[in-house]
Amino acid sequence: MTLRVYNTLSGGKEDFQPLVPGKVGMYVCGVTVYDYCHIGHARANIVFDIVYRYLQFAGYDVNYVRNYTDVDDKIINRANERGITSQALSEEFIEAFDVDMAALGLQLPTHQPKATEHIAEIIGIIEKLIAKGLAYQSGGDVYYAVDKFDSYLKLSKRNMEEMQAGARIAPGEAKRNPMDFALWKGAKPGEPAWESPWGAGRPGWHIECSAMSMKYLGESFDIHGGGKDLVFPHHENEIAQSEGANDKPFVKYWLHNGFVNVNQEKMSKSLGNFFTIRDILQKYDAEVVRFFILSAHYRSPIDFSDQNLEDAKAGLTRFYEALQGAAEVLAECQTEAATSTEGAQLEERFRTAMDDDFNTALAIGHLFDGVRTMNRLMGEKKFRKNAEKVAAVRDLYQTVLKLGGVLGLFVSAPADWLEKQKLKALAALDITAAEIEQLIGERQQARKDKNFDRSDEIRDELEARGILLLDSAQGTTWKVK
Repeated sequence: MTLRVYNTLSGGKEDFQPLVPGKVGMYVCGVTVYDYCHIGHARANIVFDIVYRYLQFAGYDVNYVRNYTDVDDKIINRANERGITSQALSEEFIEAFDVDMAALGLQLPTHQPKATEHIAEIIGIIEKLIAKGLAYQSGGDVYYAVDKFDSYLKLSKRNMEEMQAGARIAPGEAKRNPMDFALWKGAKPGEPAWESPWGAGRPGWHIECSAMSMKYLGESFDIHGGGKDLVFPHHENEIAQSEGANDKPFVKYWLHNGFVNVNQEKMSKSLGNFFTIRDILQKYDAEVVRFFILSAHYRSPIDFSDQNLEDAKAGLTRFYEALQGAAEVLAECQTEAATSTEGAQLEERFRTAMDDDFNTALAIGHLFDGVRTMNRLMGEKKFRKNAEKVAAVRDLYQTVLKLGGVLGLFVSAPADWLEKQKLKALAALDITAAEIEQLIGERQQARKDKNFDRSDEIRDELEARGILLLDSAQGTTWKVK
């Protein structure tokens, strides 16, 4: 199956055919570095980490660029509040962003440019736009004239007349049209500034991404990504600037991930439902967060809640329990060599799901089918003596691990992950592992003494305290309910 992606520009799915066969240029809007990242940032970055990983898995040579916006009104205002320079503030939160993304298991992009390191490229684009009559100077500012670009709003599909009716020119702006946007902002006291043909000043937000993407990917490239909130005005304005300057298509495929709600409400600091990645990782394992985000299609809205995170943890735990069980059983199997097609069939289903606009939810469903088949086979009588069935389980086990890796999942040794989760869950209960083991020992002695009333009493006591006992031929183990 050919990879198909949903292109916001066309409003439908299209076959993915990169501009250069075998190579992909991809740009994803990074963060404005003035604060810690929140769950919305986690979703966007995990989504495009998966796009990056899957394109590589599919055999493409990917040049992935994700920027830092390190000059902006928000950065300037926050730096002034704290009495430090904008550069000091942005460097602090660039470092924080890098730590958060590493904690979430993201691969590093090919390039991570900063806006302030590309002032020359930004000025060059603005000069081209002025020369072509698409931009104009007004005082120390430079604005893009949207009515000069015929296909403005082709990405967002908005109505220009309706938007102009509600648009206003803010105090201090000298635009010709309320819809025009700033390419260059004249210097103000207390703000960082660079020299330009229009006097000292700093770039507008939109022009930064045009300059950085074209610097590393060329005037036309394959994929531009970001959250749906960036479709207008940011990405719409990027198109106007870039295509206006170069007279050629800017981006072939525009990909946008859906919003994150919190307990079915829009995330907002004023509502008190604003969670940073650091807050979340205090409570949940990073892989649980990734699993939760990938359990929905990237274009769909998702609802962030404790219950949904707990459900994700339970689902991921089932995977790890199955992988651990298979690893233990396979280590005991001494059978003659046999072949299996189970893994290849699972990989084909996985690829088909991912080729349908990166459908991670369906892909994870297929991986669940794989571990269910593993468990069914291992539960059959004389399994260990059946070479074909052992080969099928080994094939599925290895394939689930490989395909999970494409999603950034199953990165821990199953035994280590399960033990870590058990201890984290135990910390919330009024009982220790040592106490549990002592009671298990007492129960085993009671069973030897045929004191089954006492044996049942211990089991019931542990269950009431949140601990389930699991009896098998190998002995008794336990887990938190």
